[in-house]
Amino acid sequence: MATSSTRAPLDESRLLEAARGGDEGAFARLIESYRSELHAHCYRMLGSVHDAEDALQDATLRAWRGLARFEGRSSLRSWLYTIATNACLNAIAKRPKRVLPIDYAPASDPHTPPGEPVVESVFVEPYPDEIVGIEDGYAAPEATYEQRESIELAFVAALQHLPPNQRAVLILREVLGFSAKEVGEALDTSVASVNSALQRARAAVEQRVPEQSQQETLRQLGDDEIRELVDRYVDAWERNDVQAFAAMLAEDATFAMPPLATWYSTREGIAQWAAASPMSGAWRWKSIFTRANGQLALAFYSWDEGQGAYMPFALNILTLRGREVSDVVAFIAKTTEETDPEAYVNYPDQADDPERMHAAFGQFGMPERLD
Repeated sequence: MATSSTRAPLDESRLLEAARGGDEGAFARLIESYRSELHAHCYRMLGSVHDAEDALQDATLRAWRGLARFEGRSSLRSWLYTIATNACLNAIAKRPKRVLPIDYAPASDPHTPPGEPVVESVFVEPYPDEIVGIEDGYAAPEATYEQRESIELAFVAALQHLPPNQRAVLILREVLGFSAKEVGEALDTSVASVNSALQRARAAVEQRVPEQSQQETLRQLGDDEIRELVDRYVDAWERNDVQAFAAMLAEDATFAMPPLATWYSTREGIAQWAAASPMSGAWRWKSIFTRANGQLALAFYSWDEGQGAYMPFALNILTLRGREVSDVVAFIAKTTEETDPEAYVNYPDQADDPERMHAAFGQFGMPERLD
């Protein structure tokens, strides 16, 4: 199967021979050449950058320990994906699936302020695809989903609802382009079982993802229209212009805010909540444009009088349907330790959470403050 077309030339056979002889440096170079794609694979499987890093570390250690037994009957890439996939399956067995707030609880009344957050790690996390190094296009000619398409929030969230083996089959076949035979060998099952699992997984995912991917939508809009759309969105928030913000939303839009389980739905409902809370004038906002999960994203900062600067608050990932914003997921970087519900009504004023701060700002290279 084809490997990534733009990977720098590497004398893989020479490095493999050296690594099998105990050369840790050669092994590190081999792993590094596959690290970005393996990291993305673990993220698709687990819905979490933190969990993906743990699984990849586990897989790397297993590969090093098992390298002497690698006989070359499959490609090195296939062998590494087998190890990484099984490390992810082991991780899935130890924890609940990750979801988005819209799959965790029903929509809240727009007149009801946010409730307490979910302390457990149950929500899908944002993915810094550009920094990690996700490439455009397909991983292999046999793949069905583009690489960036396959890390979009809706797709990753849909994957988390699949049984673990179906999840692995869909990713290995449709995203990575492995053959049914290769997938069967990786998962220790038959080709017939792989094909059956794939059929069920396809149907389940198609029910949960939009008809058009964000990659297709962004290509149709083009850079100039995307820039204009983002500028209007930012301007509405910086002026606390609820009417301008609402005008950009789809009629059935959603606005979620993990780690809060609270989320709001419909253009009218979101506008009512925004007018009473984040766009009431109680807070001042600035934002920086970025990308996350192959989608448009904005790192939002709120004014902190004590710091005399705008401080990090939430990474907002936008999903577009044509020229309208259909969904916003704002990954908030604040503490979940407060027990007073009023603290979450005034969430921008609460203390930072280091892990969430890294997930929403640090790994995207966002500044610590805006003056």
